[in-house]
Amino acid sequence: MKKLITCFILLGITISANAQWTKRKDKGYYKLSAWYLESDQHYETDGIIRDNVNRKQFNVNIYAEYGITNNLDVIAYVPFFARVAQDNQVSGTTGAVLQKGEDLSSIGDIDLGVRYGIFKKGKWALDAKLLLGLPTGNSKGGSDGSYQTGDGEFNQYLSTSLGYSTSINNLPFYAKSYVGYNNRSEGFSDEFRGGLEAGINLFNNKFWFIGRLNLVKSFKNGSLSATNNNGSIFANNVEYTSFGFEGAYYITKKLGVSASFDSAFSGEVIAANPSFSGGIFLDIK
Repeated sequence: MKKLITCFILLGITISANAQWTKRKDKGYYKLSAWYLESDQHYETDGIIRDNVNRKQFNVNIYAEYGITNNLDVIAYVPFFARVAQDNQVSGTTGAVLQKGEDLSSIGDIDLGVRYGIFKKGKWALDAKLLLGLPTGNSKGGSDGSYQTGDGEFNQYLSTSLGYSTSINNLPFYAKSYVGYNNRSEGFSDEFRGGLEAGINLFNNKFWFIGRLNLVKSFKNGSLSATNNNGSIFANNVEYTSFGFEGAYYITKKLGVSASFDSAFSGEVIAANPSFSGGIFLDIK
């Protein structure tokens, strides 16, 4: 599923002081957050940034992880409210409305999956994850069918990640990398995904600062056209390289708040503006 230029985006981040990414039996991480993207520019198929009509994407979502066993987690991402809106197109000379704006609200595309801890040895950990993207959003809304809260296809995303945890000047630190393959249906091209992430814990274990780099590369083996005048985040053959930052502050040992920023610095058929997210989480260790 193409949620945004982030990330994963859009699946949330589990804050952990070690490289054991699985939650362990009966432990969990739960996050309620809102995500926002306002885009008036997009990367064309030639990688050049061009203007488009100002369009806004917004959703409120729940992300959850729960440990079935010490090595097996179940994962869910549920954007239970998603909205897309476009501004009025106004003449720059007369001020007249050339095209009236529209908006659409619905549920977004849901992701369900599992993660399995393959091994943990010393400061290293390896896991594998399978996510199923359900086409629960609206893929053809509005007067012209371009108001989308989902892409209308069922996909299966399989990935593996390798993590390492240590400390720097007595501050907990972790780094991890991942690679994955996204098998898509309904004429969409399959995708390669990869990325790097690192985090350090500050202020007496209360604040995590995280940086990340994500890559999506289309195999361009689908039958759908990639052309989209609005740079839709749900278009086919989307490609990007993006960077992002996140801060997560623990109010108590379990309860905290987070805020993040993500933006693509190169791409094709994708919004060229940054996205923002903020939420509240419960981390049961």
